[in-house]
Amino acid sequence: MKRSLLLASALALCAGVATAQTAAPAENFMAQWDLDGDGAVTLAEAREQRDNIFSMFDSDGDDAYSAEELAGIDAHKLMELEAGMGPGHQLPEGMAPPPGRGAGNGPGKAQQGQGQGQGFFQPAAEGMKMFDANRDGTVTRAEFVAGTDPWFAMRDRTGDGVLSPADFGPPRG
Repeated sequence: MKRSLLLASALALCAGVATAQTAAPAENFMAQWDLDGDGAVTLAEAREQRDNIFSMFDSDGDDAYSAEELAGIDAHKLMELEAGMGPGHQLPEGMAPPPGRGAGNGPGKAQQGQGQGQGFFQPAAEGMKMFDANRDGTVTRAEFVAGTDPWFAMRDRTGDGVLSPADFGPPRG
């Protein structure tokens, strides 16, 4: 269960996926990313958690994602969807996920050539390209962790240098 929540948080981080406008996404994020339990996620905590996430899927420990490891991420996302996890699973009753975000549009469909999808539904090999800073076709641990900084700045909607529940919810006008 912890791995599922951690992966869901990681994938949202990787893709900048907007979360449902409920308290649950903020609570889940804080439970997984607030490593010292002080009610705020610092950039250092976010980097540390990204490093932990990288380790979860770097099965050979070589500090670089192989094609097989990326396929493992996709398989895990598919298992999450089949278990009722993933985007939209915490939406209030009667509220549907945005188009293209339902279980019928999951990673398995994208892998079968039935649409590439975005965010959670994008194949890991495609989604990870944004972290390949030197464009050598391989995402290393250092590149993956460095990708935390721009996402953190974007997510820090209050501009206070930390992520907290106040940074979640509907867009501010």
